[in-house]
Amino acid sequence: MSHPRTTRASSSLSAARRRRELAGLADGEQVDVLVVGLGATGAGAALDAASRGLTVAAIDAHDLAFGTSRWSSKLIHGGLRYLATGQLDVAHESAVERGVLMERTAPHLVAAQPFVLPLTPLVSRSQAALARAGLHAGDLLRASARTSRSTLPGPRALSAVETRHMAPALRPAGLRGGLLSWDGRLSDDARLVTALARTAAAHGARILTRTRALSLDGGGALVRDELTGEETRIRARAVVNATGVWAGGLIDDIRLRPSRGTHLVLRSEDLGSLTAGMHIPIPGESNRFVLVLPQGDGRVYVGLTDEPVDGDVPDVPEVPETDIGFLLDVLGSALDVSLGRADVIGAFAGLRPLLDTSGAPGAAGSSRTADISRRHAVLTSPDGVVTVVGGKLTTYRRMAQDALDAAVSARGLAAGPCRTAALPLVGAASPGTLARLDAPRRLVRRYGTEAPAVHALGLTDPQLARPVVPGHPVTVAELVWAVRHEGALDEGDLLDRRTRIGVVPQDRETALSTATEVLRHEDDERLTPHAS
Repeated sequence: MSHPRTTRASSSLSAARRRRELAGLADGEQVDVLVVGLGATGAGAALDAASRGLTVAAIDAHDLAFGTSRWSSKLIHGGLRYLATGQLDVAHESAVERGVLMERTAPHLVAAQPFVLPLTPLVSRSQAALARAGLHAGDLLRASARTSRSTLPGPRALSAVETRHMAPALRPAGLRGGLLSWDGRLSDDARLVTALARTAAAHGARILTRTRALSLDGGGALVRDELTGEETRIRARAVVNATGVWAGGLIDDIRLRPSRGTHLVLRSEDLGSLTAGMHIPIPGESNRFVLVLPQGDGRVYVGLTDEPVDGDVPDVPEVPETDIGFLLDVLGSALDVSLGRADVIGAFAGLRPLLDTSGAPGAAGSSRTADISRRHAVLTSPDGVVTVVGGKLTTYRRMAQDALDAAVSARGLAAGPCRTAALPLVGAASPGTLARLDAPRRLVRRYGTEAPAVHALGLTDPQLARPVVPGHPVTVAELVWAVRHEGALDEGDLLDRRTRIGVVPQDRETALSTATEVLRHEDDERLTPHAS
């Protein structure tokens, strides 16, 4: 099945569309670009290629945002940490890409998040002075990236009273005040990937989940439909490997040093009424912090670790008890509340695909993954497969652009210039337009201009307006929307990626029957002759 480049396709992803488009490729149609991996970078590469006028197929063995892209802190960093380590180019690139997301491509998904750095007795006055200087340097980064002050307010000092007002769980004894700063924050990292994939689909890209690449070469890939077991070859003029920590399994000589970042999930009530996130200094470390991130759904995330991972890369990383204990200990160094293992209602870990440069000339000999550069790299294999590795969520768009530029150059493709720095994602609109939408603010922050349509499902059928889990804001209507428009194929897609219900195992168990019911009902509707 071909997509005329003059006709804009629908952005909606569904099981029927997936079957139809996979069948078209199985018939032998050749695409300009095959992207393997549908995390943020892969979905971004699919959008980049399709928006340049190229024909595109993008595949993943599992689902959208199945890997690292759903396990982040959901922060869109301005690069302050990289300034501190002297990586000025990485810092500036991060600040620029943060501004692109917040002001142009995804203002519905990325908003300003306030953070408090408490000046506890464990933070010396010299460390506080250094942190204060760093925050002002970060504000200069914002200005150099031309992100407006109205988008990201400037840092300032807080009194002890102001600090505890924003973070009442802090221990008052010895608290000298705090430092307030702002950074970008995603409503949901997996929703960013979904928006990227759907925007790519609207430009004609074939977005094919549950399609595993068995082998790659410069002319395409042998793939298996994980739903039927059928194998076929997808023919392509260029191939981009964006599989992150799994990249080395498809291409030889790709050396990665995965790093595990663990987050805890706590109940908001256990930490008081947080009106800001927190940067809690790690005792004994000069430039590392544990983040406390209120989610607005009754949960708080606490993270994250930076630990090397050896051996085979799992599909879903396990969270070791040592990580949980470490994070609880850091919390205990600053909070006035006692939190133990029983207070942890969930935990998750993601693996960062850091490029192993230990064998490179002049490479440092540190064994810590925290010391490895977050720069990304684009590598081209002898047979022409372009692999993009390293980097971080904030700079996914630039990583995708660099990978596409390499593929276009290596394979001599006739493509237009990159457009993604100014291309709004599905649901994007100006802050003023978003504020006027007739829908709950929570839905606007997750669906943007599509929020009224999601909300309307619940208005037409009260059963769809009920929460999936008592006390949790996600409604049944959101699950229905995910099946109809966001390519959700099973319960895991619904609970673990289109929503974040699944990060708390007890909530996931409660929601499972509802998710199954929605899938069954939507399938029945599709098969009913009179269904629209």
